[in-house]
Amino acid sequence: MLRKLYNWTISLAAHPRALWALAVVAFVEASVFPIPPDVLMIPMIIARPNRAFLIATVGTVASVLGGLLGYAIGALAFDQIGYPILTALGKGDAVLEFNERFNDLSFWPVLIAGLTPFPYKVITIMSGWTGLPLAIFVITSIVARAGRFFLVAVLLWKFGAPIRDFIERRLGLMTILFVVLLAGGFYAVRFL
Repeated sequence: MLRKLYNWTISLAAHPRALWALAVVAFVEASVFPIPPDVLMIPMIIARPNRAFLIATVGTVASVLGGLLGYAIGALAFDQIGYPILTALGKGDAVLEFNERFNDLSFWPVLIAGLTPFPYKVITIMSGWTGLPLAIFVITSIVARAGRFFLVAVLLWKFGAPIRDFIERRLGLMTILFVVLLAGGFYAVRFL
C-alpha cells in the first residue's frame, strides 16, 4: 500500500496543478500523511528548474501551516487522533518517555525533525501535546522546513537531474551533519 501511495504522489508532479498538489501533500504530511513532500518536489524541480524557489516556497508555507494542524491535533485531540497516528507510525511506546524531556529541549526537536527525514508529523503533534510555546514552534518550523526545501531546490537548480539520486539517498545524512554543525556552533558561541 505504501508503494502505491508513493507512486501516486510521484505521478502528481506531472499534473498541470502540481503546485497545488505539492501544497496539499506538504500540508497533510506535516500532520498525518506518510510520504514526504520531497518526493513530489524533486521531479517538479527537475522538470522546471526555473520554478525551483517557487516550489520550495509553496512546500515551506504549506508544511508550516500543516504543522499548525499537527500542533492543534496534539493540543486539542491527542487521545482521539494524535496518539493513534503516532502508534501507527511506531512511536506510540516512546510518547510518554519523550513527553518528559520534550519541552526541556526547547526548539531542537522541531528543528531536527523539520530538517531531517524523521517524521515531522510526530514532532508537530508532540509539540501541541506537550504545550511547546506556539511562537517557538512556528519560528523553528519556518527555519527548518525552509532550510530543508530550499536546500533541495538549490541543489536541483544548480546541478539538475544528476544530483537527484544523491538527494534521495543522502539528504538525511547531509541534513544530520548540518544539524550537528549548527548545534556545535551554538555550543561554541555559548560556552567558549
